[in-house]
Amino acid sequence: MRRVIVPAAAVLVSLVPAAPAPAQPPQKAPVAEGYGGAVATVDLDASRAAVSVLRKGGNAMDAAVAAGAVLGVTEPYSSGLAGGGFMVYYDARKRKVFTIDGRETAPRAMTATTLEGIPFEEGVTSGLSAGVPGTVANWDLALRRFGTISLAKALRPAIDVASKGFVVDQTFHDQTAANADRFKDFTSTAELYLPNGAPPPVGSVFRNPELAATYRELARRGPRWLYGGQLGKEIVATVKRPPVTPGSTRNVRPGLMELSDLRAYRALLREPTKVSYKGMDVYGMAPPSSGGSTVGEALNILEALPEVGLHEYLEASRLAFADRGAYVGDIPGVPLEQLLSDGFAKERACQIGDTAMAHPAAPGSPDGSYEPCPQPAGSAAPIASEGPETTHLVVADRWGNVVAYNLTIESTGGNGIVVPGRGVLLNNELTDFTFGPAPGDPNLPGPGKRPRSSMAPTLVFDHGRPVLAAGSPGGSTIITTVLQILVNRYEFGMSLPDALAAPRATQRNTEQTQAEQAFLAEHQAELGAKGHSFVLNPEIGAATALEFLGRGRIQAVAEPSRRGGGSAMVVKPARR
Repeated sequence: MRRVIVPAAAVLVSLVPAAPAPAQPPQKAPVAEGYGGAVATVDLDASRAAVSVLRKGGNAMDAAVAAGAVLGVTEPYSSGLAGGGFMVYYDARKRKVFTIDGRETAPRAMTATTLEGIPFEEGVTSGLSAGVPGTVANWDLALRRFGTISLAKALRPAIDVASKGFVVDQTFHDQTAANADRFKDFTSTAELYLPNGAPPPVGSVFRNPELAATYRELARRGPRWLYGGQLGKEIVATVKRPPVTPGSTRNVRPGLMELSDLRAYRALLREPTKVSYKGMDVYGMAPPSSGGSTVGEALNILEALPEVGLHEYLEASRLAFADRGAYVGDIPGVPLEQLLSDGFAKERACQIGDTAMAHPAAPGSPDGSYEPCPQPAGSAAPIASEGPETTHLVVADRWGNVVAYNLTIESTGGNGIVVPGRGVLLNNELTDFTFGPAPGDPNLPGPGKRPRSSMAPTLVFDHGRPVLAAGSPGGSTIITTVLQILVNRYEFGMSLPDALAAPRATQRNTEQTQAEQAFLAEHQAELGAKGHSFVLNPEIGAATALEFLGRGRIQAVAEPSRRGGGSAMVVKPARR
């Protein structure tokens, strides 16, 4: 029998000091339980939109798209119609999991060497970083294939919020302030997000009438208005000739996107990843996301171990990230079946001992021929820079359909450039590619290629029925956040709210493990004695999740404090 080492935080999580949360509206709650459907997002307006759709008879996919569109208004530095994302969806009638790849693509003019020699930050704030947007195509495919309402109807709540405005909270203010030096260098961005030359004050009402008008026109004209029509032309013009503020000294590189790239874009249905874990089935997103493969491999490694504690969690993550860097990208021949095989997991698990592995861990050989404990071969790839932002939402409806949806524009504030007159920030998704030179790297850029992502929307099933959905923002820490939530819930026996609230650490095959202050206070001495080295990361992830509690009851969970706290809601609250 495998022994589970339960960290002290699992039983004393309520005593762990948490970072002080900004003041929140009284209606915003991180946990809700009830019936008829549920939603968790980072934002009250988005959660309200989703619940409103559910109450009017819409299904989970309808609600997810409506919430995603509202997040483009209230979380514009993390999402928007000029971005992309991934959906993992359970269709209760068909009893099948589907995934939609709405990841941005590189223009056809991009090559493996396009980004070489460019400083990362200079690459971010440029037209060169903007990928062909996938979000609108994602919404369109999702609603046509799985929804019950039109895109025009799904956009109505977002149009309303953009027109009437929303109350600026501390997170929105701070994110604006952190981007102010970039934003002021673009006329359209400064006009929208730096009124009177400064970030909007906390408590003020922020309106985006240009975005409201853009959504209205999109509702009227449909996705082709973006993918080859007038909106597409304006996006291409902005990418190729960024509206730099006169007198700015910033070196803003023009991009490569053409209208033909937009016409060629397609959102894609892909097969999900799947692993068996503790008798349950865990579904995730396949490449070009590395979320499903890396979370799945780490779970397989943990299941192959005789005991599981925080040391094992960190080491399993280290090994899975070594394999991610070596094998996963938007390329033919990713050895996905072998990466997620029990044989490979056992081969990797035998590398884990009583002390931390030497840095960096080398990748394994997912070749189908597995030995008791071979020495890994090859060299580890460094972790590429990824923007820490993105957003995630979960929705379930009264029929049992479930959506886990990550959407993003990459870094906080994307590439910093608002399309003039449209109220939309462009993404900087192409900086998720490896800049190179890196011969053989599966994540080098290429024409039409989708950059590797860490987004990990995840669904867990027990005996064929969904029991949990989870996901998070956070760049490559998304993977470890989702993994740690699952470990907290199913290895350490925490409730789902405690599993999200517990302090986090992220090991991504790096020399030092990043950890939140509360994690360091609780576990640094114990894990340091095992050879782990730590560095502070003040905040890791901003997860949302839900769990089916039986007899139709659902628990929706968002962060209590990270990124200002999230908003969980249900259609019919349970009586206390």
